[in-house]
Amino acid sequence: MKRIDYYQAAPNAMKAMMGLERAAAESLLPAALRELVKIRASHINGCAYCVDMHSQDALKGGEDVRRLLALPVWRETPFFSERERAALLWTETLTELSKHGAPDDVYRVVATHFSEQEMSELTFVIGAINAWNRFGVGFAMQPQ
Repeated sequence: MKRIDYYQAAPNAMKAMMGLERAAAESLLPAALRELVKIRASHINGCAYCVDMHSQDALKGGEDVRRLLALPVWRETPFFSERERAALLWTETLTELSKHGAPDDVYRVVATHFSEQEMSELTFVIGAINAWNRFGVGFAMQPQ
């Protein structure tokens, strides 16, 4: 079934989303970390379109294929720094809020690796990709 073109159907809302994307791109957080976060949230949400797009972006940015393949099992691999692990933990926690909320112990771990500004920006990146995932899945977008 063909689904709507949400860009065309809600142009003002799309302008706002694109503004959030521009702000996130100007973040203190490295682009490589932002891409890992976007890919991991997209895995959890089952958004093939976003996994594909952000994996390509990560590879273009110099990310290692082995790390991308191991991203769903990041806890079991030695491939990620403690800071990356904290970002991935926060990503999973906020993407799966209905499971456990955002417990203090998780917050403390993340806060030891990020400044207040970085943690806020990380949360904006996570929130934005979760919103984009709803569009990707909801409107059945497919990788090109």
